[in-house]
Amino acid sequence: MAARHEEIAEALRRAIDREEYTVGSRLPSETELAAQYAVSRGTVRQAVASLTAEGLIGSRQGARRVVLASRRSQSFAELRSFAQWARAMGREATGRVVEQEYRPATVEDSTRLQLPVSTPVLYVLRARGLDGEPVLLERTVYADWIAPAVESIEADCPSVTQRLYEETGLVFAYGEHVIDAVAAGAQDADLLGIRRTSPLLRVRRVTTTHEGRPVEWSDDRYRSDAVSFSVHNSIENNALARKTAE
Repeated sequence: MAARHEEIAEALRRAIDREEYTVGSRLPSETELAAQYAVSRGTVRQAVASLTAEGLIGSRQGARRVVLASRRSQSFAELRSFAQWARAMGREATGRVVEQEYRPATVEDSTRLQLPVSTPVLYVLRARGLDGEPVLLERTVYADWIAPAVESIEADCPSVTQRLYEETGLVFAYGEHVIDAVAAGAQDADLLGIRRTSPLLRVRRVTTTHEGRPVEWSDDRYRSDAVSFSVHNSIENNALARKTAE
């Protein structure tokens, strides 16, 4: 059974997700929350500390807490898989393999995965969904050393990241993401159930192990009406970089 402060923390998370408290707004005071949940201010303080540690709210001594983010946004403050992000929102992640084949590494594959050109790599196109609704296409190229493990995973596995960890111990430790917008092509439109040329949010990413060994690189395309991204930065730690279009 969850402790009372954990129950309150989860209730507040869900309230933020439902936008009862929007980003930039202030939470009720500790006294007000204590009365609302019929607990002590100390219990409220524990619940609020959990949300602060997760980056959902900001805290300054003597001031009411400000909502910084919602779990509806996928934050790059931590490296989460699509399925992990969906579960955090209480949603069900689905996935199916549309195409899967070995191919010789192109110059781009070679550069991103640090492999010789023509090394056999595994290309996978997956359609991903939230509660059965298609929202994302992943075009992923896996390095030769991890490709056999990926190939053996069933086509409808909701989380390849989790399965690889369970079966091989692989941890996706670092990610570099480049975000831009593209128009949906014919295949994108068909798989996502949208009109051709509809705007898509594209994230090109390279993911590596703790040792910096590239595992995969991917061209992920999200329906712009279904998913957004947030980046938490501060004067002390700014991971956000601007660059011109390639």
